[in-house]
Amino acid sequence: MTDYKPPVEDIEFVFDHVINLDKVLTLPAFAEIDGDTVSFLVGEVGRFIADVVAPINRDGDETGARWHDGEVATPESFRTAYRQFVDSGFGAVPFDPEYGGGGFPWTMAIAIQEMLTSACLSFSLCPLLTQGAIDALMHHGSEEQRATYLPKMLTGEWTGTMNLTEPQAGSDVGALTTKAEPVGDGSYRISGQKIYITYGDHDMADNIVHLVLARTPDAAPGTRGISMFLVPKYFVNDDGSPGDRNDVTCVSIEHKMGIHASPTCVLSFGDNDGAIGWLIGEEGAGMRNMFTMMNNARLSVGLQGLALAERAYQQSLSYAQERVQGTAVGAEPGTKSPIIDHADVRRMLMTQRAWIDAMRYLVYENAAAIDRSQRGEGEEAERQREWTDLLIPLTKGLCTDLGNEMTSLAVQIHGGMGYVEETGVAQHYRDIRIAAIYEGTNGIQAADLVGRKLSMRDGAVIHEQLDLIVERAKELDGHERFAAFSSNLEQAAEAARRATDWLLAKRAQNQNHALAGSTPYLRMLGTVVCGGLVAKAALAAAELADGDLPDGYAEARMVSAKFFGEQILPSVLGLERAVTAGADDLFALSPDQLAY
Repeated sequence: MTDYKPPVEDIEFVFDHVINLDKVLTLPAFAEIDGDTVSFLVGEVGRFIADVVAPINRDGDETGARWHDGEVATPESFRTAYRQFVDSGFGAVPFDPEYGGGGFPWTMAIAIQEMLTSACLSFSLCPLLTQGAIDALMHHGSEEQRATYLPKMLTGEWTGTMNLTEPQAGSDVGALTTKAEPVGDGSYRISGQKIYITYGDHDMADNIVHLVLARTPDAAPGTRGISMFLVPKYFVNDDGSPGDRNDVTCVSIEHKMGIHASPTCVLSFGDNDGAIGWLIGEEGAGMRNMFTMMNNARLSVGLQGLALAERAYQQSLSYAQERVQGTAVGAEPGTKSPIIDHADVRRMLMTQRAWIDAMRYLVYENAAAIDRSQRGEGEEAERQREWTDLLIPLTKGLCTDLGNEMTSLAVQIHGGMGYVEETGVAQHYRDIRIAAIYEGTNGIQAADLVGRKLSMRDGAVIHEQLDLIVERAKELDGHERFAAFSSNLEQAAEAARRATDWLLAKRAQNQNHALAGSTPYLRMLGTVVCGGLVAKAALAAAELADGDLPDGYAEARMVSAKFFGEQILPSVLGLERAVTAGADDLFALSPDQLAY
């Protein structure tokens, strides 16, 4: 497997020339942080991840997590790397300094996550789930809960989980049945079973803080009756150390297609005396508490598509340069050529390269919008909140779908060697497949897009963004090499506008018509938004061509942008027909007829 090279230059290009991180850093919350500090930190994190985390990826896949007698063992390489990750302090970078965090923008957290996820998705899921639990406690926990748990969760000494899913309650969270009975001293006895709990048990940290959704007695039906509880694996002593074991048991772990070293656990609460937990926030507010961190969580999952596409591309490129097969056009007769000289291999590599750039622009723009919405003020902060809300389903849905497609291209570039495990490229394909499923399937993301996000200000939020993209297309027109890109971008934006108006009109008549077109619409709008960001990057690269970037870097970004604008963006026009086809054909056959 090819060594992982953190794309530090690409991240810094996005910071400086696409999302304008310098403007984010002018917000009062980041007054003590400057661009040089961010740049230094990105480089340091990259070096650490390349040296410590990336080498354990293959071992994690082959060794996997192991369950025995209610306990989970992770690979030794994971335990060693995790101790070093805790010692590095990098996990605390974006959190509140009051609890030991670095106070950096969320955009910086995304840069760390990208590199960590590319290096080893299985490993990265542990700090990712801890991050979600930190977020929930930061917003909804009591002062005592925050003081007790957050300092060690920020360092990673203690990890966190989210416990939603039950055998009968997957996407329909309101169907959960886990119970929370008041003890009388402010605590509750939690009983029930949770499934698909990532890092629900493991041996890398001293304690695990479970955030559990459950129902109190006489709770309202559906999601209104769900509350959130803090249930630690070990109780906390007065001196802050882990104490006695709580009544939480790992019944088993799943045997999965990928992410083998990330234990996906079935947890049982209260098999004996009852697991003791404490209410987080108000009773009945569990789902609201969950949605507090939903944007960050879905952004982080979307990032996984980018991260695995990047890792697979690096391996594809290396293999294509080394693998000799056939005689390329123009090569000396009788000689053999590296496959990178063949046109179709170049097409696949350029498709990977162009989409990786576009995904990175999208992911980081989403993170910057979160920073601007949460740390800004007034009308601009509200506009950034709307932009964040629109971007989330696009980022999660589009990038995870593309993660599947780009890692599949990596297997294809390797040919038969991609289909065998020795090269390691199949692991990326297997690992990323889950990302389109968890944290809300991509069908749910598409339904959210046309059900909630489309209606923001009666569609005006989307139309305003399309107006900006059309303006950017006109800016591109001033550069001769981007003339076709400019024309394609304007046409794509107008196609998206027509599709948006069709969905707005049809949704009121028959919701199934809007839902039938929701998935192609997500792909369509996501591609157009990416096109606008790619255009911004192309314009910046054109201005920087003679600047202080590494030799050839600006030209590479412009060629990548041109390829996106001329060979990827035109797909939008074909998607318009799919978006506006309606639902009649979907329901024209009975369930029995679908078997014919």
